[in-house]
Amino acid sequence: MQKHTGFTHFLKAFGYSCKGFKSAWQTEAAIRQEVILALVLIPLGAYLGDTGVEKALLIASILLVILCELLNSALEAVVDRISEDYHPLAGKAKDLGSACVFVAIVIALVVWGCILFF
Repeated sequence: MQKHTGFTHFLKAFGYSCKGFKSAWQTEAAIRQEVILALVLIPLGAYLGDTGVEKALLIASILLVILCELLNSALEAVVDRISEDYHPLAGKAKDLGSACVFVAIVIALVVWGCILFF
């Protein structure tokens, strides 16, 4: 397989990313819900933040939730690819991925709460 470099690598990577987003949108309800929520919260965060740092924190905390959900979905796909039979380690991996998403949501709530109410 030919290894691409420079701008060609960038274009290929961008294409793979688009393919991943499309797949996640089509197969993951949580991604759809979080992206729709982000379409509301990101502009709201840009409006409600007083400083550039506040705006960045409000927006980044929402993007962090989507990032963790994408990683969780990828982890679940790999685990399911290996075997759909129950195994304690497979369950642990999926639970840890879910916990990652939960922590990201808590971070977003803390950031929004601190900026908007303190």
